[in-house]
Amino acid sequence: MGQEQLQFIGGVRRSGSGAPLSIIAPATGAVIASGAGANAADVESAVTAAGAAFPGWAGLTPAARSDLMHEWARILRARAGDLAAIESVNAGKPIRLATEFDVPGTIDNTAFFAGAARHLEGKAAAEYSGDHTSSIRREPLGVIGSIAPWNYPLQMAAWKILPAVAAGNTVVLKPSELTPLSSLLFAEAATAAGVPPGVINVLTGTGAEAGQPLVEHPAVAMVSFTGSTGVGKRVAATAAGAVKRVHLELGGKAPFVVFDDADPEAAARGAVAGALINTGQDCTAATRAYVQRPLFEEFIGRVADLMDRVALGPVENPETDMGPLISRAHREKVLGMVERARESGAKIVRGGRIPEHTPAAGSYFEPTLITGAAQDSEIVQHEIFGPVLVVLPFDTDDEAIALANDTVYGLAASAWSRDVFRTQRASREIQAGCVWINDHIPIISEMPHGGYKSSGFGKDMSAYAFEEYTNIKHVMSDITGVAHKPWHDIIFRAG
Repeated sequence: MGQEQLQFIGGVRRSGSGAPLSIIAPATGAVIASGAGANAADVESAVTAAGAAFPGWAGLTPAARSDLMHEWARILRARAGDLAAIESVNAGKPIRLATEFDVPGTIDNTAFFAGAARHLEGKAAAEYSGDHTSSIRREPLGVIGSIAPWNYPLQMAAWKILPAVAAGNTVVLKPSELTPLSSLLFAEAATAAGVPPGVINVLTGTGAEAGQPLVEHPAVAMVSFTGSTGVGKRVAATAAGAVKRVHLELGGKAPFVVFDDADPEAAARGAVAGALINTGQDCTAATRAYVQRPLFEEFIGRVADLMDRVALGPVENPETDMGPLISRAHREKVLGMVERARESGAKIVRGGRIPEHTPAAGSYFEPTLITGAAQDSEIVQHEIFGPVLVVLPFDTDDEAIALANDTVYGLAASAWSRDVFRTQRASREIQAGCVWINDHIPIISEMPHGGYKSSGFGKDMSAYAFEEYTNIKHVMSDITGVAHKPWHDIIFRAG
């Protein structure tokens, strides 16, 4: 690939006005696209385009928006192969993951919100006061500024854009400058489906050059951000100064709690899949396994055996199980956390190294299993965002719940047991936005995704996402036709 027009503004590709960007394939280190990034001037153009498109888009009937979104889903299905290929190369995903998870999940999300666009529900109209009919209007906010991360570029673009536009808003999305290519294809598919120019705009640029001006722009009514907790705090502080609505989906440190009556094979397989999905670059990934002592050694042995069988290799090979980390810099961060854990006395049971027999210019890292870490250690408390699972023992159910909740995060968790009362207790008492029972990772369009505590607030996916992207207006209409109302006498008694 050569020079690219990396901006999508007003329904067309454009070159940016900012500094040059090079898009790198994590598996090989090769430059796969390059072009000028976005800056504040491009933000202005995109917000202006979105603002101009808003009245017409918001004024469409829900059925009209729904029809366009159904056509969008149809076009995405027709282009699924192209989307999977570019997602695999740009984000370093095994083609099997892109083909069987990222792309079909995005298409399903699009189809879901195409239907949900016609079901913006409110409380039933009724005469709650006796003298008035009260009804609820759910109205779009305006221009939404969205910032998406690099780990699931296509799905995160969809999670940001779909509920916003289904509700009648227009969007300016800033994907990560590392992985913008599938977001651009996603927006182009919308335009091909007939979504009007300016409804969806995509700016490829850095946080400093494009993200900050987008968050600060006075015509942006709301900011939706997915990324690290540290950056999320800065986004929230900036938005608060302008009293903008904010939706934050931030970091995670998901506990994986295995009680002594769990199916040990199911738990081990679930832990490996949950820890290694997307090379561990998943905010809901299983990162802290707490295993009741009678199963502890068996669990460690089986997880180590399964990790030994995970195939690393070229992302275009359908036999590859795990691809590279997003960049060499990120690999150094992951390696540094593992080395510090080793130095502090933890045992590296498997992995912990840069693998041999992978491209030298790529950013591969071995599946890694660690035991013997302290609960208050960096490797247990901080987000790794790599293929690393730390396993610690526990003795009592009370201890398991306490350990699971002993981080600042609260995005996802899982509990493994054949005892329904144990698992139901875990689902009640673990502080997380999603708790899986005897599984870890599956998501569905009909159910929400979002966190507690320092993992942020607000929901992606499902009809609950409309709560983020709509204003609720109460309309109260007199039904008596009486000029002199009894409540007036509370204020004045003039005849």
